[in-house]
Amino acid sequence: MAILLRFRYHFIFHTTFIGAINEKLYFCAMLIINRESKDPYFNLATEEYLVKTLEEPCFMLWQNTASVIIGKHQNPLREVNMDFLKKLQIPIIRRISGGGTVYHDLGNINYSFIDMGKAETLVNFAKYSQPIIDLLQKLDVDAQLVGKSDLKIDGKKFSGNASHVYRNTVLHHGTLLYNSDLNILQESIKINNTQIIDKAVNSNRSTVTNISEHLQQDISLEKFRALLVAHIKNNFPEARFCSLSESQENKIKQLVEQKYKSWEWNFGYSPKYELISSLNIDHQQVKFKVQVTKGFLRKIESDGLLPTPLQSALAMMIDKAHQENAIVETLENQFPADIISQVKSILF
Repeated sequence: MAILLRFRYHFIFHTTFIGAINEKLYFCAMLIINRESKDPYFNLATEEYLVKTLEEPCFMLWQNTASVIIGKHQNPLREVNMDFLKKLQIPIIRRISGGGTVYHDLGNINYSFIDMGKAETLVNFAKYSQPIIDLLQKLDVDAQLVGKSDLKIDGKKFSGNASHVYRNTVLHHGTLLYNSDLNILQESIKINNTQIIDKAVNSNRSTVTNISEHLQQDISLEKFRALLVAHIKNNFPEARFCSLSESQENKIKQLVEQKYKSWEWNFGYSPKYELISSLNIDHQQVKFKVQVTKGFLRKIESDGLLPTPLQSALAMMIDKAHQENAIVETLENQFPADIISQVKSILF
């Protein structure tokens, strides 16, 4: 095997798929990884590490502290409420799978399947959603897969799913809103009204709900999580529990520092885009077009004459990172506060 796992919290499975109508998982063996870490950077890095190193299938449960997770091909400037997230110190982290933006907190449970097979059969949302649906049906909750990747109860979304394929291995993962703070969720992923033109993947906004609101009995999140683990184990009796070795955790920590905590991955990886803004200058509304490639400001154009200090300040921002810290670091010792404020208004 490419990784060595201590038997403890986790499990692996080998799949044999049966039936085309009622798509379910049929495993003769599997790893269960019931992670205790609540660090969103570490947990996302763990998924990437496992999908690239495991030689057997795996099921993993995990939770994150408050965080906003964007899809691989998204632009966070379009997808989230930046001011709100800064106020609450909620991080934005890019994952390796596609799809839309989701909010995580400790009222949400994340699940991951890692499986191997032929490339054309790896991505299968119905197959990997079925164990979740089956458990909820046993709890008298009428959960359904709606569309390609959403799990819903009474038309309200409680789970978004996405996939990432690496060679002959697939990572399928999803959220399970159990008793999340839906007010913070809605405010966190409120679409930015700034006019941005790009080819990034846009999120489809849905009315959301918590699983706990639909249960016939009071079940704590911890108990529900245990029920899900037991459900998997009962259906796949040869599944076995294990945990990451110290060596593996150290490699994942390296991935966190090199990638998942980096501005280059979380923001700079966004597809190139144009930002359209305007500013009132000497009682005239001047429009600006800002071009950004790989997170760096490449061109700033205006349709009117600019005061010399503002024009000079904008010129200094070319080839700088499109982030507020870069503005301050570049301009603070050379321009007054009002010019820096104007530059911020134009660029964000």
